[in-house]
Amino acid sequence: MTETPIFPAIGAPVPDFDMQASKGRHVSLAAMRGKPFILYFYPKASTPGCTTEACGFQEALGALGSTGIPVIGVSRDSMKAIDNFAAKQNLAFPLASDATGTVTEAYGVWVEKTLYGRKYMGIERATFLIDGSGRVARVWRNVKVPGHVAEVMKAASEL
Repeated sequence: MTETPIFPAIGAPVPDFDMQASKGRHVSLAAMRGKPFILYFYPKASTPGCTTEACGFQEALGALGSTGIPVIGVSRDSMKAIDNFAAKQNLAFPLASDATGTVTEAYGVWVEKTLYGRKYMGIERATFLIDGSGRVARVWRNVKVPGHVAEVMKAASEL
C-alpha cells in the first residue's frame, strides 16, 4: 500500500467534488463557490464516534448559521446507509456518499489504518475549513471527537 500524501495544505485550492447527498440533495464545489464551508470526513455512518461528531455539528448549526458557513459530511457509505443515518439522527446538513472513493483520495483521507494488528484502508477522520475563494483555511487530521466541533466553530467564526 502506498502512503497517501497530506493534501490539501493550508492555502491550497481544494480538489473538486460532486456527490449525491442525504435527503435527495446534491453537493459540489461549484455550488459552494464564493462562500466558506466545512467539509468533514468520517469513517462509517451510525458508528459511535461518527454519530457523536455528526450530532455535534448538528447542535452547532445554529451558531454556524449565524456565520453563514454550511457543513458537509462525507463517507464512502452507500446512500441508503447515509440516508438512514441522517434520518435517525435528524441531521439537517447534507451527508454525501463518496462511493467511488475519488473525493476521499483527492483530499488525502483514504489512509492505511491498523486495528488489532490488522492493516486495512479506511477514512481518516478529518475536517477542512474552506474559505470563500475555495482554498483551505484550516485542516484538522486524525480528529479526536471530544471538543472538535467547538474548535472548528471557533476557527469558522474567525474567517
